[in-house]
Amino acid sequence: MKRFTVLIIENDPRLSQSIVDFLDSSTYEVQAVQDAAPAIDYVRRQGLPSIALVGIQLPSMSGFEIANRLKARADLPVLFLLSCDPTDEIVDGLKTYADDFVVAPFTMQELQTRTAMVLARVPVIDYDSEPIITVDENLGIDFAHNRIMVGGKNVGLTPTESILLHVLVRNAPRVVQNRTLLSRAWTAEEVFEDTLRVHMHRLRRKLESDSHHPHYIRTERGVGYRFTQRPPGAPPSEEGD
Repeated sequence: MKRFTVLIIENDPRLSQSIVDFLDSSTYEVQAVQDAAPAIDYVRRQGLPSIALVGIQLPSMSGFEIANRLKARADLPVLFLLSCDPTDEIVDGLKTYADDFVVAPFTMQELQTRTAMVLARVPVIDYDSEPIITVDENLGIDFAHNRIMVGGKNVGLTPTESILLHVLVRNAPRVVQNRTLLSRAWTAEEVFEDTLRVHMHRLRRKLESDSHHPHYIRTERGVGYRFTQRPPGAPPSEEGD
């Protein structure tokens, strides 16, 4: 059975420890930190977790700011831990960064259920948590540092390019619809398919030896895009995908 990795970013050590103690170790591998800097350090060293559980008030910055920094690397699911009913300002932040949230007092059973529901909605696969994803002998992807390795050379990605690539790789080789890519890469603003096409063109120029005849990212006209290569270690595509 696959074990999901959970990164807890919460400055209340008692709450963090309660979550660590409760989550089933056969299903979840849990790491708890109390501020933003160790969270970023964890991602850089260990790769992306399957999900981040984030407190709103952290010592050095808000939970929304650290969520923004994590989501600038990839389409990482985030569940917020709220200590009180959300204000209008917090609601705006939740709309932008949250895949779900819980409000204290909450039970560990509720938190586990909501965590499982988020993970069920978002494809999460074993190779997603590797620091560097080896696609083939020509291409490696390092989401933690917003870069790809093409033919042995490091090429930087913008946050938007990194998110788009992450969604495509996570779903490979299935087609990802345009509306899904738009909603995951631009959570706080309304953009249209012309903008998506521009960013996909720029991403292809970095990935492909010939962007006019792409090998990795194919366009399904009128539908969306798909990443053609399933990295080694990825589970087989489900029947009907």
